[in-house]
Amino acid sequence: MKLPATPVKKERGQDRAGTARTRFKICCIRDEAELALAVRAGAAAVGLVSAMPSGPGVVDDAAIRRLARAAPPGVATFLLTSLTDPDEIAAQTRAAGANVLQLVDHVGADAHAALRERLPNVKLVQVVHVVGSASIEEALHAARSADALLLDSGNPNLAVKELGGTGRTHDWSVSRAIRERSPVPVFLAGGLRPDNVRAAIEAVGPFAVDVCTGVRTDGVLDPEKLGAFAREIER
Repeated sequence: MKLPATPVKKERGQDRAGTARTRFKICCIRDEAELALAVRAGAAAVGLVSAMPSGPGVVDDAAIRRLARAAPPGVATFLLTSLTDPDEIAAQTRAAGANVLQLVDHVGADAHAALRERLPNVKLVQVVHVVGSASIEEALHAARSADALLLDSGNPNLAVKELGGTGRTHDWSVSRAIRERSPVPVFLAGGLRPDNVRAAIEAVGPFAVDVCTGVRTDGVLDPEKLGAFAREIER
């Protein structure tokens, strides 16, 4: 999944014919079988989840390295990290071999610049957990230095931080306000499923949507749910 400086269209990407379309990312990939399912369904990107304070989909470092190498050309590999120290993040990313870094927690003001210096060939996606209108300014501040934003439904203020995989939606009107003002592409996550992803796209107009729990059954990627999710996006 190429992350341009700005989307080809303000709301979404375009195919070669100029038709608006929304890309999708399948997160929480656990093994090669799930990777293959996601690729066959048309995923533009896959998410590989490293250690988190809570939430689903965590795999060990060896699995992340293996899956990042196994992804075919043209499919972006996102490393999800909850680390906040640039040196630690850079070391983790180099070991993982992923080509996109998804920062699921808030990082210091100079962290993006430090990461760009250490990881010049890796795209930076900053997660913003939408908890109210205050998230608009947080997102626009992050957009000054990130390659893209990902709007999710966690709560980093809890004693045990929620940094993704909650299965909850958030206020899409806030996400739309962010997308309309953001100079960089916006991914939409948080509680998306086959039965609501079309409404979410119409409400927000994101560059891409991101899903983990909404296409799984008992924690395992479900081919039927995944296929239904992809079809709704295609519509």
